[in-house]
Amino acid sequence: MRILGIDPGIAIVGFGFIDKQGSKCVPVQYGCIQTEAHTPEEERLLHVYEGLVQLIDKYKPDAVALEKLFFNRNVTTAMSVSQARGVMVLAAMQKGLPVSEYTPMQVKQAIVGYGKAEKRQVQEMTRMFLKLQAIPKPDDVADALAVAICHAHSCTLNSKLNEVLRS
Repeated sequence: MRILGIDPGIAIVGFGFIDKQGSKCVPVQYGCIQTEAHTPEEERLLHVYEGLVQLIDKYKPDAVALEKLFFNRNVTTAMSVSQARGVMVLAAMQKGLPVSEYTPMQVKQAIVGYGKAEKRQVQEMTRMFLKLQAIPKPDDVADALAVAICHAHSCTLNSKLNEVLRS
């Protein structure tokens, strides 16, 4: 199963494709889509959408996992990122891909085993899970890979739960 993990943003969208092979997660491709500051928002949204569609067409994921948005201060940023998240969901849905969302706490729990883990701990565990030489940069990329791993773990747990319920 190929999973696309996304860390939503308007300036930087982190993405990470992983293949779930049994109990292992193998990195396929990761990086970010960046938009220029001071560019009209609608152009930035189009750039994010088109970039994501190209990635989906090239790497052909079976599922998309997004980090849920959490904002406590800047409403303007929240609106822009929410709109960007909307075009990400649209791109996935137009390609017929299931979309799952995970809170930052769920991602931390899946990666580190503790929902209030430090960002650095999550990044290091992500690096170790995927056997990478270094933590991917910028942070948005590492976060996207963590979301993809979280989804892979969630699929494994759901599959095992369904087996137990059927027996």
